Amino acid sequence: MDSNSLCQGEAAEPLNSLSLSEARLDILGHRVREEPRSVLDKLKSERWCSGPRLKSCFFSCVPLLSWLPRYSLKECAMGDLISGISVGIMHLPQGLANAMLASVPPVFGLYSSFYPILIYVIFGTSRHISVGTFAILAIMVGTVIGDMELPGNRGGKSESDTDMARAAVAAQLTIMCGLIQIVLCMLRCGGVCRWLSRPLVGGYTTAAAIHVTIHQLPLMAAISTHRHAGAFAVFWMLGDVLSGLDKASSGTLIVSAVSMVTLVGGKVLNSYFRKQLPMPVPWELVLVILATVLSWQLDLSGNYRVQIVGTVPTGLSAPSLPPLSLSQDLLLPAFALAVVGFGFTASLGTMFALKHGYTIDSNQELLAMGLCNSIGGLFQCFAVSTSMSRSMVQESIGGKTQMSALVSALLMLVILLKIGALFEQLPKAVLAVIILVNLQGIFAQVKDVPVLWSSDRIDLCVWVVTLLCALALNLDVGLGVAMLFSLLTIVFRTQHSRSAVLGVIPGTDCYRDLKLFSEVTGKADSWGDYILLL
Repeated sequence: MDSNSLCQGEAAEPLNSLSLSEARLDILGHRVREEPRSVLDKLKSERWCSGPRLKSCFFSCVPLLSWLPRYSLKECAMGDLISGISVGIMHLPQGLANAMLASVPPVFGLYSSFYPILIYVIFGTSRHISVGTFAILAIMVGTVIGDMELPGNRGGKSESDTDMARAAVAAQLTIMCGLIQIVLCMLRCGGVCRWLSRPLVGGYTTAAAIHVTIHQLPLMAAISTHRHAGAFAVFWMLGDVLSGLDKASSGTLIVSAVSMVTLVGGKVLNSYFRKQLPMPVPWELVLVILATVLSWQLDLSGNYRVQIVGTVPTGLSAPSLPPLSLSQDLLLPAFALAVVGFGFTASLGTMFALKHGYTIDSNQELLAMGLCNSIGGLFQCFAVSTSMSRSMVQESIGGKTQMSALVSALLMLVILLKIGALFEQLPKAVLAVIILVNLQGIFAQVKDVPVLWSSDRIDLCVWVVTLLCALALNLDVGLGVAMLFSLLTIVFRTQHSRSAVLGVIPGTDCYRDLKLFSEVTGKADSWGDYILLL
C-alpha cells in the first residue's frame, strides 16, 4: 500500500495515537528528510567566503549603505527634517544636565550628544530611536567616578585638575563599556537584554531615579556635600543635604522654585493642548534660554551666589586614548553599563520596529552601541544609550529614518562651534530641575507595585529586591545582585511548577481540575479522556 492510499484510508476515521508506530506517523505527517552531510560540507556551507556572501555581510554590518540609496526625499525628507530639529533642540539641555549627573564638565555632555549620533546613523538598524546622553547611564558613570580616589574627590586640588581627572575616568569607562558590547556582539549575545526582566528593569530604574534625585538636591539648594563611596552612599549624601539645609542659598532656592513651576506648568500646558499643537513646545530649551539671559542681566553668580555652568569651550575635541590604569577597577561597572545601556536600546528599538512593521538586528545593535561608546570615549564622551523622551518625540513628529538623527547631529555641531559659550552663565540649579522633572515617567513605575501584588508575587519580590539592592549597594553591584536573585526565582519557579489533570464535566464539553471537582468523568484506564496542564 503506497503512502497516498494509506493517508486516504486513514483519513476516513480518526486513529488512536497509541496504535500508531513512528514509521506510520512519518508517512501520515510527510516528514521532511534531511540529506546527511559531512563535517567538511557543513563548515563550507557555514563559513565559506564567496563574493555574494562577503557583500551581504558587509552591508549587514553597515546598514547605512542599504537604506541610504533607497531614501525617498518626497516621503521622508520633511518628516526627518522637522523631527531632527526638534530632537536636536532637546539634546542641548539634556546633554548639559546629564553631564552634571556624570560629574564631568558640561561640554562633555555636548560631545556625547554629537559623536555617538554620527556613529549610530552608520551602523544602527532602528529607524526611530534617538541615541545620546541618558540620565540612568549618566548617574551610573557619576557614581563610579565619585567612588574613585581622584584628585579633588577628597580635596586639595584645583577644580580644573579635578574636572580633567573625572573626564579621563569617564572616557576610560566608556571605552571599556563599548569594547564589552563589541565582544558580546562577536559572541552573538544579542539576547543579553533578556537577562533584564521587566520587574528587574522597573525596580532598577526607580532606584536610579532616586539616586538622581538625591544627587540633584545639593545643586538646587547650593549645599556642599561630601563624596561617599561603598554601601549606603546615597543615604549618607541625603544626610549631608538634610544637615546642611540651614546653609542653603536663598538665591539658588528661588531659581530652583521658579524653574520648577515654569517647567511643570509648561508640560501641563503641552498635555492639555496636545491636540491643537503640531509639536510639543520645548519648555526645557525655553527655560534654558530665559535662565541664561536673566543670569547675564542680574549677575546671579556675583550678587546671589548662584552656581553657574562656567566655561564652555567652543570647537570639537581631538581624539585621544585615555590612560587605562584603572581598567581592573572599572571592569564590573563597565559590564553593568554595557548590559543596561543595550537593554534600553533593544527594548525601545523592538517597540518601534513592531509598531512600524520592520525588524532590527539585536547583534548589529550591540555592535552599533559598542562602536558608539568605544569611539565616543576617544573623543571624551561618556556612556550613551537611547533616550525614551527624545525617541518618542522623534517618532511622533514624523521621523521615518535615521536621517533625522543626522539633522540633530548637525544642529549640535553648530552649537559646539558657534554658540556653546553663550550658555556659560546658565545656573546649575536650572539643569538640576530639568533632570528632576523629566524623571516623572520613571517614578510613575511605582504604580506597577499593586499590579504585581495582585498578579505575581514573585515578580513583586524581584522588583522590591532590585530596588533595595540598587539603593543600598549602589547601581553597579546592586544590578549584579538583582540579576542573581532574578535567576534564583526562575529556578524556584521550575522546582515548584504547578500541574493539573482535567476531566470532562458530564453533559458538557468543559474540562475542570479533578482535585477541585468531584463529578468530572473519564475512564480510569484511558488517558485520552483527560487533559494534563503544566
